[in-house]
Amino acid sequence: MSEFRIHHDVNELLSLLHLRGGDGAEGYIDLLQKHRTPYVTTTVSAHSAKVKLAEFSKTPEDFLKKYEELKSKNVRNLDPLVYLLSKLCEDKEMLQFLQQNAKERSESSANTNSTTTTSYTLPQSSAKMSMQELDELRKKLGNVTASSNAPLPAEVTRKMLRDKHNKKNPTQPNPVFPNWVYDRPALIGDFITSPTAAGEPTVSVGTLPLATQEQALVEDLLFVLIGVDGRDIAAQPVLGRQNRSFIVDATLDMSVKELVNRILPVASYYSTITRFIEEKSSFEYGQVNHALTAAMRTLMKEYLILITQLEHLQRQGLLSLQKLWFYIQPTMRTMEILASLASSVDKGECMGGATLSLLHDRTFNYTGDSQAQELCLYLTKAASVPYFEILEKWIYRGIIKDPYSEFMVEEHELQKEKIQEDYNDKYWDQRYTIVQHRIPSFLQKMADKILSTGKYLNVVRECGRDVTCPDAKEVLYTLKERAYVEQIEKAYNYASKVLLDFLMEEKELVSRLRSIKHYFLMDKGDFFVHFMDLTEEELKKPVDDIVPPRLEALLELALRMSTANTDPFKDDLKIDLMPHDVITQLLRVLAIETKQEKAIINAEQTDAGLSGLEAFSFDYIVKWPLSLIINRKALTRYQMLFRHMFFCKHVERLLCNVWISNKDFKQYSLHCAKWFAAAFALRQRMLNFVQNIQYYMMFEVMEPTWHIMENNLKTASNIDDVLCHHTSFLDNCLKDCMLTNPELLRIFSKLMTVCVMFTNCMQRFTQSMRLERLSREQGTIYEAPTPTEAEKKLTSKYAAEHGDALQSDAGLEVTISKFDSNFSMLLLDLLDKLSIYSTNDCEHSMISIIYRLDFNGFYTERLERMAVERSQKAAA
Repeated sequence: MSEFRIHHDVNELLSLLHLRGGDGAEGYIDLLQKHRTPYVTTTVSAHSAKVKLAEFSKTPEDFLKKYEELKSKNVRNLDPLVYLLSKLCEDKEMLQFLQQNAKERSESSANTNSTTTTSYTLPQSSAKMSMQELDELRKKLGNVTASSNAPLPAEVTRKMLRDKHNKKNPTQPNPVFPNWVYDRPALIGDFITSPTAAGEPTVSVGTLPLATQEQALVEDLLFVLIGVDGRDIAAQPVLGRQNRSFIVDATLDMSVKELVNRILPVASYYSTITRFIEEKSSFEYGQVNHALTAAMRTLMKEYLILITQLEHLQRQGLLSLQKLWFYIQPTMRTMEILASLASSVDKGECMGGATLSLLHDRTFNYTGDSQAQELCLYLTKAASVPYFEILEKWIYRGIIKDPYSEFMVEEHELQKEKIQEDYNDKYWDQRYTIVQHRIPSFLQKMADKILSTGKYLNVVRECGRDVTCPDAKEVLYTLKERAYVEQIEKAYNYASKVLLDFLMEEKELVSRLRSIKHYFLMDKGDFFVHFMDLTEEELKKPVDDIVPPRLEALLELALRMSTANTDPFKDDLKIDLMPHDVITQLLRVLAIETKQEKAIINAEQTDAGLSGLEAFSFDYIVKWPLSLIINRKALTRYQMLFRHMFFCKHVERLLCNVWISNKDFKQYSLHCAKWFAAAFALRQRMLNFVQNIQYYMMFEVMEPTWHIMENNLKTASNIDDVLCHHTSFLDNCLKDCMLTNPELLRIFSKLMTVCVMFTNCMQRFTQSMRLERLSREQGTIYEAPTPTEAEKKLTSKYAAEHGDALQSDAGLEVTISKFDSNFSMLLLDLLDKLSIYSTNDCEHSMISIIYRLDFNGFYTERLERMAVERSQKAAA
């Protein structure tokens, strides 16, 4: 069972049991994975568990009957389930909880059903049902049960299978036998039962001498053993999958009748086997059943040869009833096993891998009975040939040729080109999938490797390269599993090496990842300086006013002017203007079953005033087969990291521009230097915060994690490892950069907003001071002003008034103080939350942010005070 399957099953179980709190799903998943063993439930433990459950049950006979019924249908994992139930019976507390839970669920279900109207007329609750009503109800329930358990007619079953196949493969419909094959019962070789009763014999066989009776019965038995009614022995009609029964003349001598009754089961077995062979030979039942029936047909030919030899002896007068019984006994065991297998396949409605599982289990269970095991081994080998042919094409060439949907791997129609377009297109996971009930039990342990082997070869084959495994050998069924396990292992090793070498060497996967790192993780510093300088004015515009071709041209210019020009894949970098800002994008991706996140997902576009800086992102063109690794999901993760860092870089540039502007203040005689010092200090704190966050993300998160991934890729043995390492790299970067925690993300977003608002305020003030100075200089000139100069004067007048307002104590000091208090409060909140997460969730990398931002212990005292207050609240 894969890790994803365990996650799904545990979460579903917790949901069904209405469990909340505790360690959660992760705790139970870890516990299950720690206690996984390669051993399966043994026959002895399953038998003891069955006995224990039967003793615990109020109706042991019904339980055992149901168990045998499920066993005959070859239900998967029946014995492990029985073993689990026996363990639950021993735990009284758990049993009580499950009973209470079942009661609550039934009550809630009853309440739900009571709201819906039904077509049944129920008696009033106050009135008691009469005996007549009770009998009628019992009969109706009995009829419903009987009809639900009755097998469907063969024609209906074939039609259902045919419709199911044609729906899945409309371009390749199943071939169909002509109607006369089914309309002529004489072609089947089984008994032809007439609806009218046969006429009474002229002379009763019981009136004849004993020797004559015996000779007559021998002749009758030879007919009955090949599916033809005799004079004194007649077959009864059968319904569905019932065993054939016979009517023997009641006047027959008791000794003769006893011997006849001993031989008749062989005729019943013959009838069962013949019907099975004819039914399963239809196209709808698949190649495995065809191969099984062909093997059975071969055995039936030998059986008919035996009957022919016995008839020859009878014609010579050398065959007595006792001799017939003697000669038929060795065949009886064979026929019994064949009939039992036929009935089990019928009851379980087995096809493909399910049929092979049943045959394998029977072969294994007959250990100790060499004749029976040899027979089952012959049948299993014959039936497995078409299945192994499909398997060989899959593991040696990466091709599935499965016309009847029998193979364990199922192909789905997905286009590889959509990996670059659709975020949710899981090509690698969903193009080929495992179908559990089609896996033969002897290949269960190798199912994942079989799936991966074919997938690897299929990828290389779809790239136009012919692949043939050099170690390809015919796969044959054997009780020694190691034989074909070794063949599958060799094919898997070859396939994984071929695809890995293809991606790493021919398609240069690592170089591609380095190229993406240059741009999305800001690995090329000079390129970003050039690019941000060139696009600064364009990106300030509203996103609807931006001309994408102009941005593309500026990107091309920045690439050619920087060290990124040496990157051979630079032409695959593209501009992407997103419909929402990075915070909204992150919250949409992080949407977990909460009302707030659902509201964000379902909300309409409200980012009408989005600027180019907020909407800007890079995109990257990746072609098949590299798109398996660098798919849309991975690129979206890269985009989120890039947009986060790009916005930080933008805020840093704004703060640096404020620092440059502050240098011009020395030219002015400020009315109050107190607010200026506070603003200067706040700007420095903000700059320190933004720069340290960037340094942390780049040098303590991305760079070390990148080196770990790069080293892991060197030792990766297959493409699944590469996928895992790459996904792990991106997930760790997102997590350690605080992008997977909505609470931290919101605080960080507010901090950046405060920084942007502060820079805007300071820039407005600087601009007003410059305009005031410009207006004073222009006031000394007496020439008539031009229209442009008049406009400048008007602007400078307004700006001067605005500047005077800003310089007032009531304006600037309060504004700077508010910015300071908001920034300090949010920063403390961020540090406090980081401290909590790093302690509770053992996220030790995040504590580095605290060390960077609180390097001199400036916030330590206040953080300790907040921790004490929090602990006091928790204690209260």
